Amino acid sequence: MKLLEKIVRSATPSNGIQFRNTAYGTKGVREFLRDVIAIANASVDGPRYIVVGADADTRGQRNFVGVSRDDFSGKPAYASLVNEYVEPPLGIRYQPVSVEGKVVGVYEIGGCEDRPYMMRVDFSETLRRGDAYMRLNESAMKMGRRQLQALFETKFQDAVSAANVEIGFPGEIIHKDRHIDITDLSELPSAVAGAKLRQMLEIKNDMRSKGATSRMARLTHARLFGSDDPYRDRSSDSLLENLREIEQDYRDQDRYFRFQEHGTDLQFVIYNQGEEAIREASLTLVMPQHPSLHIANEAPPRLVHGRLLANGAGEDDYPSVRHDDHSIQISATLGDIDAGGCVEVFGAPPRICVGKELEGKRLGIQYSIFAQNLRAPAKGKLRLLF
Repeated sequence: MKLLEKIVRSATPSNGIQFRNTAYGTKGVREFLRDVIAIANASVDGPRYIVVGADADTRGQRNFVGVSRDDFSGKPAYASLVNEYVEPPLGIRYQPVSVEGKVVGVYEIGGCEDRPYMMRVDFSETLRRGDAYMRLNESAMKMGRRQLQALFETKFQDAVSAANVEIGFPGEIIHKDRHIDITDLSELPSAVAGAKLRQMLEIKNDMRSKGATSRMARLTHARLFGSDDPYRDRSSDSLLENLREIEQDYRDQDRYFRFQEHGTDLQFVIYNQGEEAIREASLTLVMPQHPSLHIANEAPPRLVHGRLLANGAGEDDYPSVRHDDHSIQISATLGDIDAGGCVEVFGAPPRICVGKELEGKRLGIQYSIFAQNLRAPAKGKLRLLF
């Protein structure tokens, strides 16, 4: 943190350090992605920094405006946006720094050894797949063919062939298919509780339409909930409200059921068959969305002394998992892989749970392995069999 404070207080704008008066926020995502790509592609060594909530000039004059503490709440999720839209994968951290009674934000972007960085998918009409920028003379310049070619030529000098890299599921040999057991998701705590509430609602509606007494409701409640849960005379509207909130009320119990009691680790291994180390490797996995395919986007909760703790074990090592309307993307940074080395991809593997609708079916996982000294990303397909 002392380094970040020093940068905020005394650094001057350069190709590797950018100052911005205001936070990006949800309305500035396009500018955020452009600036991150530009500074990652800059011709400087080591980490790069974007400071928001502060003005600075080349003479050392600065003005601290500050940003809202809410900007660090994860909305927007800046690191997830980079994982979703930028390739190859790029390490980024966003941290608050207090200075002169103000809170400014500092984005620290990793070593950027795998240039060029560019848009992986379209964000808008003005920021499209393949767009690349470079920070030059303190501004973001869109890169053309000549600049990209120069970066690729530098990258490919003494490069390693992607054919030397093999990825798969762990075992005595590296497997390309993985069998996953299915789970009856009608047993989810929220589904079980919801079914009970619907029965109570049905009884309530019968009482209203047929003029029945509350005795049937009391008997039904005792059968469904047992004697430990005393009967309460709830209206139909109250029961409907409970049903609408059931998934949120049982969120942690459902996640524990899916990913701890019935979840499976989705671990992978990468084998470097070449005679040279692979430097600064990273992996991106993409699979299609399906209503019965569930992958935890954070470490699942733990059961400790009979209580569920939402912050699961291995949270710091859990990979970045991003869901959108059509796909699930999982990203991991691997570092160096020695010649002849075989490494597990995840310190805390993502957890997967599969519903009965996928029984007997299969699903493809597209993978892309990037590295500083790979001539091109190693790409291919693995399969999950349910």
